Amino acid sequence: MTNEELKLKAQEIRIKIIKMLTEAKSGHTGGSLSITDILTVLYFDEMRIAPNKPDAVDRDRFILSKGHAAPALYAVLCERGYFDEEELFKLRKINANLQGHPSIHTPGVDMSTGSLGQGLSAANGMAISLKLDGKDARVYVALGDGECQEGQIWEAAMTSAHYKLDNLTAFVDVNGLQIDGATKDVMSVEPIAYKFRAFGWNALDINGHDIEAIRAALAVARTTKGKPTVIVAKTVKGKGVSFMENQYAWHGKSPNDEQCRQAIKELQA
Repeated sequence: MTNEELKLKAQEIRIKIIKMLTEAKSGHTGGSLSITDILTVLYFDEMRIAPNKPDAVDRDRFILSKGHAAPALYAVLCERGYFDEEELFKLRKINANLQGHPSIHTPGVDMSTGSLGQGLSAANGMAISLKLDGKDARVYVALGDGECQEGQIWEAAMTSAHYKLDNLTAFVDVNGLQIDGATKDVMSVEPIAYKFRAFGWNALDINGHDIEAIRAALAVARTTKGKPTVIVAKTVKGKGVSFMENQYAWHGKSPNDEQCRQAIKELQA
C-alpha cells in the first residue's frame, strides 16, 4: 500500500474505534487513537501474516503490551479480515469474542495482555523460540510510555539485548499521558531512547503519526543485526478528534452518541 492508502486506512480504523467504543459505553479511547497509525503500518504493510491461517508457525507475531488499547487492535484485525465487523459492536459484552483487553482466544491475537509491564517479556520468549526453531519470523510489541514505569520492562529490556534478539522490534507509544495525568508528573520515563540504548538496544525516535517515518524505522529494524530495535514514537493521545487530543480524561472514557457524531465528522473531514 502507498503512504496515502495507509493514511486512509488509519482514518477508517479510527472511525471504527469511535463507533465500537460508543456502542460499548466503556473502554479506552485516547490510547487507541494514538497507536492507530503504528498498527495500520504493521498489519497492512510490514508483518507477514495470513488471516486465514492465524496460527501459522512462520507468521510474524504482535503483542499489544498496553492492552487497554485493545479497540485499536480489534479494529485493525477486523479490517485485515480476521473476523466480521459485527463482532466490533459486541465489545466488552458478556460471552462476546472481544473483551476489554486482548485475549489469546480471539483470532489474530498472539498474547493475552492487560496487566501492564509483561508484554516485552512475552515477546522475548517468542523471539528466542523462533531463533531456536530456525524461523525467520519477527516479533513486534507495543508498549505505552506510562507502562515503562514498570520495572519488569527494564528487566526484559536487558534480556532482549543479552540474547541479541534482532528479530524483535518494540514500539513505545509516547503520548505523554496516563490515567492520572502527564507521565512527566506521575513518574517521568524520559529520556526513553537513551535508556534503551544504555540497555543495549538500537533506538530510533520518530513521529508516530508519520506513515513514511514508521515504515522507514521498520526498514532499519529489519536490517539491524545483533541487537533488538526500539522505535520511540511521539504521538498524540486522542489523535484526530479535537476535543480528545492531549486530554488525559479520555484515557479510560468512551464517547456518547453526540460526541461520536462529532468525532466521526472530524475524522472524515
